[in-house]
Amino acid sequence: MGCAGSTPAKGDGNVNKIRKPKPWKHPQPITKSQLVQMREEFWDTAPHYGGRKEIWDALQAAAEADLNLAQVIVDSAGVIVQNADLTICYDERGAKYELPKYVLSEPTNLIRDS
Repeated sequence: MGCAGSTPAKGDGNVNKIRKPKPWKHPQPITKSQLVQMREEFWDTAPHYGGRKEIWDALQAAAEADLNLAQVIVDSAGVIVQNADLTICYDERGAKYELPKYVLSEPTNLIRDS
């Protein structure tokens, strides 16, 4: 049990609670299908720029999940979240992973496909 004035443990200090990215605007309006294509191209090429494939896979799964599941995924993979919106993360070996906003959320000027 604990003292009446105690607070829950915060963990190791490396855990940063994930939040939704701030609204953003693409330089020119794009359709949903264009956004999907951009995301697919990013995830297909990302592992070739360094870092470990299993971390990239975990980041992709987290980017495509709701916030609670995303938090569990990055915690389980040992990902160190620098920016709470997942735009900058590190693995336990110190490799940096940068995610563009378009893989994390939709732009405010998205054109809905008809």
